Amino acid sequence: MNFKTDISYRKQSLIKLLNCVHLHEEEIIKALHDDFKKPAFEAVLSETGYIIAELNHTIKNIHKWAKPQLVLPSLLNFPSTDYIYKEPYGKVLIIAPWNYPYQLALCPLIAAVAAGNQVVVKPSELTPNTSGIVAKIISKAFDESHVKCIEGGVEITQQLLAQRWNYIFFTGSIAVGKIVAKAAAENLTPVTLELGGKNPCIIDETANIKLAAKRIVWGKFLNAGQTCIAPDYLLVSNKIKTAFIESLKKEITDAYGENPETSPDFPRIINKKNWDRLTAMLENETLLAGGKTNSKDFYLAPTLLDEPGLDSLVMKEEIFGPILPILSFGNEADLTSIISRYEKPLSLYIFSNDKAFAKKIIQNYSFGGGCINDTVVYFSNKKLPFGGVGQSGIGAYHGKLSFDSFTHRKAIVKKGNWLDIPIRYAPYKGKLNNLRRILKWLG
Repeated sequence: MNFKTDISYRKQSLIKLLNCVHLHEEEIIKALHDDFKKPAFEAVLSETGYIIAELNHTIKNIHKWAKPQLVLPSLLNFPSTDYIYKEPYGKVLIIAPWNYPYQLALCPLIAAVAAGNQVVVKPSELTPNTSGIVAKIISKAFDESHVKCIEGGVEITQQLLAQRWNYIFFTGSIAVGKIVAKAAAENLTPVTLELGGKNPCIIDETANIKLAAKRIVWGKFLNAGQTCIAPDYLLVSNKIKTAFIESLKKEITDAYGENPETSPDFPRIINKKNWDRLTAMLENETLLAGGKTNSKDFYLAPTLLDEPGLDSLVMKEEIFGPILPILSFGNEADLTSIISRYEKPLSLYIFSNDKAFAKKIIQNYSFGGGCINDTVVYFSNKKLPFGGVGQSGIGAYHGKLSFDSFTHRKAIVKKGNWLDIPIRYAPYKGKLNNLRRILKWLG
C-alpha cells in the first residue's frame, strides 16, 4: 500500500473507520458517561454525531481536496503551467485531551489520514473508558503501519515527544502546549496547538435578556463547563445586571432542575485534581447561585459569582468548569481595562442588538473566533476556521482546513520549451531598462 499517493486507499480507510464508528457508537456513549457522566445527548451532539458528519464530509471531498491545483502562472515565466501539489507531511503525532476525548482524537486523525500521513494517536489517560474504545476502533479500522493508537500517561507522552515527527497536533492546556512546542522546536517540527484562555462574554443593555441568558447557560454549562470555547466570565452592562442575573438563575433551573446534582443532563468534573482546583476558586467569593459540591463523584453545581476581584483565583486563569463570574461595566473603557488584562482568548462572545457596538467589539479585540448573540456554535460550521491566536493557539482546522493543516502545498512550475525569452540570462549589459519596463508593466 502507498497511502502517501493512493487517494483511493485513503478513502477506503476512512470508509472502514466510518463503519467502525457506527458499530461502536453506543459503546462510546456509555464510555463517556462512565468517565464523567456525560449525557447521551451531549455525547451525540459533540462527539459521535460530529465525527460521523466529519467522516462523511471528508470521504465525499477527499479526491477534490487531494488533486493537484492548477493556478494562474506568472507572465515572468511565460510559457508555463503552474500547479500546487498536495503532499503529506509524513509521520504525524496527535495528542488528544480529556474534555472531548472522542471527538478531539478522531477529528484530527480523519484529516491526517485524508492527507496521506502515517499517524500515532495518543488519547487521554484521564478518560480510560473512552480512550480504550478509541484504541479498539483504530486497531480495527487501520493497518498498524498506517495508524496506531498508544495509550498511557505523562511518561508515554514525554517519550512520544522525544521522537522525531513531521507534524504534531496537540489539543489541551496552554502550559502543556508550551512543552509540546518546545519539544517540536528541537527538530523544527510544525505544530497545530489548540489551547484556550479566558473567553469574555459581553452583554450590553440592548441585548435580549431572556434569550441571551438561555444561550449563555447552555454554552457555559455544556460538558459541565469543561469546554475550551465556553464563556469564561461575563461582562454585563450595569443597567441590566440585576435582571440578567435573575434570568440566568431561571435558565439554570429550567435546564437542570432545582438540584442539578440529580439531573441526568449535567456531567461531573473529570477528576479530583480538577475538582480541587475548581472548588478552591469558590473560597471567599460571593455566590449568586450554585456552589454546592460533592467530593464523592466530583460534582460541582452550576455556579454564579458576583464581582470577583480581578486578582482573585477565579479570575487569574481559565476556569474550565461550571463557575461563571459576573462582572459589570459602564462603558467601553471598562471593557478594555478588564479584557486587556489577559492574553488573547480562544473565543469572544457579545450579546447586543446594537450592530455598530457589536462590530466595534469584533474589530477591536483579537481572539480565535466567536459569536454575536450566541455562544460556542461557531465551532459547528466546517467552513469556518477553528483555532486560537497568540497564547490561545497556533493554526486552525475544520473541514477542508483540517486537510490543509496536515498537507504540505508543493509549488511546481512546468516550463514550456517552445519559447525561451533571453532577457534573464547573463550578460546583463543593456537589459536593465527593459527589465524595469517589464516589471512596471506586470505590476
